[in-house]
Amino acid sequence: MTDNSTRLDHVVLWVRDPVVSADFYEKAVGLEPLRVTEFAAGKASFPSVRLNEETIFDLAPLPLAEYMNVVPEGAESAGHPVNHVCLSLAGREFEALRARLEERSVPLSGFSYDSYGARGMAKRSFYFRDPDGNVFEARHYE
Repeated sequence: MTDNSTRLDHVVLWVRDPVVSADFYEKAVGLEPLRVTEFAAGKASFPSVRLNEETIFDLAPLPLAEYMNVVPEGAESAGHPVNHVCLSLAGREFEALRARLEERSVPLSGFSYDSYGARGMAKRSFYFRDPDGNVFEARHYE
């Protein structure tokens, strides 16, 4: 990958309670929380969680939807999650994620095998929801 290639910078997830969501993503999914203290103090519009060195998930509170008028009908996207977001992990991280989710009684799908994705055929994957109903797939390729 070159420095000027297209990359995913962030995904905005609509959430009811950004602090609760940040806690879920930190403790259940294992992502680093960003700007939670600033959000709680009213100094940031929303917190985020870091997926990797280049990509974050913004945890946007539903009341921000009214300001999403930068494109026609943009505000109507609030509360309508995308079909799903897929997280690609190393095998050990995949197992650790599933264990953390199970410890927190997060409902999980069964395993899927040999699903096609950005890196070819994944060995295994499973699905789960965050506290706001956003659907995630976790997979590993090795």
